[in-house]
Amino acid sequence: MRFLLALLILPTIGFAQITVTEADFGNAGDTARMSSTTDFTVDYTSTGTNFSWDYSSFLAESQTLLQFNGMSGVSPLVEFLFGSFAPSTYQADYFAEFDDLPIDQLDQLLPVYISNLLQFTKITADSVSSIGISIDVDGNQIPFRSDLIEKRYALPMNFGDSWTGFGFTELDLNPFADIIWRQNRTRTSVVDGWGTITLPMGTFDVLRVKHTIEENDSLYQDLLGTGNPSWFGLDLPTAHIYEWITNGEKEVVLRIETSEIGGFETVTNIEYRDTYDPLLASVNNLNWIEASVYPNPASNELHVDIETTRLDYSLVDVNGAILRIGSLSKPTIDISNLTPGQYILLGQTDQGTLRVPFIKE
Repeated sequence: MRFLLALLILPTIGFAQITVTEADFGNAGDTARMSSTTDFTVDYTSTGTNFSWDYSSFLAESQTLLQFNGMSGVSPLVEFLFGSFAPSTYQADYFAEFDDLPIDQLDQLLPVYISNLLQFTKITADSVSSIGISIDVDGNQIPFRSDLIEKRYALPMNFGDSWTGFGFTELDLNPFADIIWRQNRTRTSVVDGWGTITLPMGTFDVLRVKHTIEENDSLYQDLLGTGNPSWFGLDLPTAHIYEWITNGEKEVVLRIETSEIGGFETVTNIEYRDTYDPLLASVNNLNWIEASVYPNPASNELHVDIETTRLDYSLVDVNGAILRIGSLSKPTIDISNLTPGQYILLGQTDQGTLRVPFIKE
């Protein structure tokens, strides 16, 4: 009887749901090694209860070390806005590099050089939130508090939880440049699965979280060269972030990002926790450059919005099959013979490497 009872109990113990708390997220001084890969066929939609996700076949193409930087040694202005003398709501636990501010994609159109984007994060027992950012403008670090603080995670986190975070940040670059950027985001999140995930570095008990991000930004600048700055609306495509989170790893063990265009989701980024690979760590990452295409969806011709004297390109379908390889002196590509659907443009120019999803209608 005791043996039978033990058999009945063991499966329950082995597949118990986890709870994610503040202790499971990185803090000042922590690091997390992340590998990146390209897989157009990855299944990011399947989820459920007591689910098993197998991504053990991922092949890393590059690797970075995510650093959670403490507030010691920051500039006086950053210390004033996010350090120990700031209001408690804005006292950051750490800052780290991030790429969720599209202003850097307009760098070629701006009269100043934008670089070194940093995000400041506050962690409490009930949330992980984005409280502000800083950017370097022509080498000058300028921090900005968020007027609306975006909740990235509600804690403690369990299967079935959901939350909404609203973020609003205004970046006034005066007096360095007569530019104002307003970032307005809504993040809707739901914990839609739990179970185990298998990655190249091992198997973890996880919660699966889906974030949907709607962002409507606006830019005040003289983009038209008229001498009179104006406001321009920048409605960005809906973004989705799928994350698998475990206990004790300080960062998600897998993050898959997609962009929604014309009702289709296209994978734009895959990164996952991994072990140190000296070959990947010693190789410089590709010089990725921002580019866009128009019209999108397109019928006959695809125009790449980038200045270049030569574009070496490949057209790839969503299954990863290379459909065409070519080289052009002007970035206009004939796509009239493609069947309607979803594709990826991979390109190499004098400035670097680009990857842009598009739809053939």
